[in-house]
Amino acid sequence: MFYSPITQAQREHLLKEIGVPDIDALFADMRAVGKASPLDLPEPLSELELKQFAVRLAGQNKHTGAYISFMGGGSYDHFIPSVVGHVISRSEFYTSYTPYQPEMSQGTLRSIFEFQTMICELTGLGVSNASVYDGASALAEACVMTINDATKRTKVLLPSTLPPSYREVLDTYLLPKSVTIQTAGSQDAVCVSEEEFISQFSVDFAAVVLSYPDFFGNMISYDRVISAAKENGIAVIMLCDPIALALFKSPGELGADIAVGEGQPLGIPTAFGGPYLGFMAASEKYLRLLPGRIVGQTYDKNGTLGYVLTFQTREQHIKREKSLSNICTNQGLLALAATVYMAYMGPHGLRRVAELCYKKTNYLKTRLASLPGVTVLNTGVTFREFVISLPCDAAKVGKALKAQQIFAGIDMGRFDKSRKNQLLIAVTEKRSTAELDQLAEAIKGCL
Repeated sequence: MFYSPITQAQREHLLKEIGVPDIDALFADMRAVGKASPLDLPEPLSELELKQFAVRLAGQNKHTGAYISFMGGGSYDHFIPSVVGHVISRSEFYTSYTPYQPEMSQGTLRSIFEFQTMICELTGLGVSNASVYDGASALAEACVMTINDATKRTKVLLPSTLPPSYREVLDTYLLPKSVTIQTAGSQDAVCVSEEEFISQFSVDFAAVVLSYPDFFGNMISYDRVISAAKENGIAVIMLCDPIALALFKSPGELGADIAVGEGQPLGIPTAFGGPYLGFMAASEKYLRLLPGRIVGQTYDKNGTLGYVLTFQTREQHIKREKSLSNICTNQGLLALAATVYMAYMGPHGLRRVAELCYKKTNYLKTRLASLPGVTVLNTGVTFREFVISLPCDAAKVGKALKAQQIFAGIDMGRFDKSRKNQLLIAVTEKRSTAELDQLAEAIKGCL
């Protein structure tokens, strides 16, 4: 509990400066409202009583650190080195705001520049912006970029295995812009084949969105899809997981035009679903279509290295009608967390995390597939996540395992009643072999 002292002399000085005689006069209007409709509040507490009340209240919380988590679907329980929290808690970062004055904001601008550089290295693409709200809005912004391109096409092709929340955000963004959204794959599919994308291609499409991995954890290279898209002049947008990019080919290597994703796995806690950050990278031809901000590196007249906002395409900087996006922003503090995480882990550390996720996921898939009545629905390469079919209701299994302090995964019946027996399970580097075996035995006990 913080305490900010103020002397009587300071109080009198402040009141004099603002032109009121005393505290009662300062709050006269507010107290008049209070008298008209008094608030139903308890009697005030002493500092000791208030602390005791807060402790009792906090004691009602469930401490999820005691649970073993296999939850995923876009938010993952990765290990966060303590250095991340230490750096972002420094006052010069924690309290800084938009770097409008570059001469006063070199530290913030430098950190954003480093973030952009690392995102470009991860995605294999030439330019990146300073981040956006989250993965879903990053994907929507990427689709808008292709619609705003010179092609003037107004159709976008999505896979049915896109995360449901992302599809809702895309509908909110794109439908008011008279964009036609078409889906490849059936709603009950666990994986969408390359043929299902290619069979729908036409010159009317501005972009095709490819999940890498998709909502169910499938990792597909999309070689034929990307080749066919290029032949039809269709922009390729890849929705990527940043940890997976440390192990598999980058979107740039595969031939994608734009890469977007959720940066939460990069040193950001699950935090009840946010706040997170979205990352965006693109080939250089899309440089002037990227929303938000881009920090650049330059030299002053004395030859000293410095950092500036090179492109500023949001409404705070230019006329609203000329801005590329009116709702994007850069998540500066969270982008800093991701930057510290990537710098601390380095390329070898990131790859090791990805390898552990991959190997442990496959170990658990094998364990669960051996259980009676359980079927692993993924048939190809998967990363960190997969879906199983149970001989019983997944929600009941989840409830039973929660009583054993295990978050078993996501009940897919939440999104589609026909999937009520399916469970989406995520495995990060934090899960030990003993915990994987514990989950398998706990599920076995529910069958």
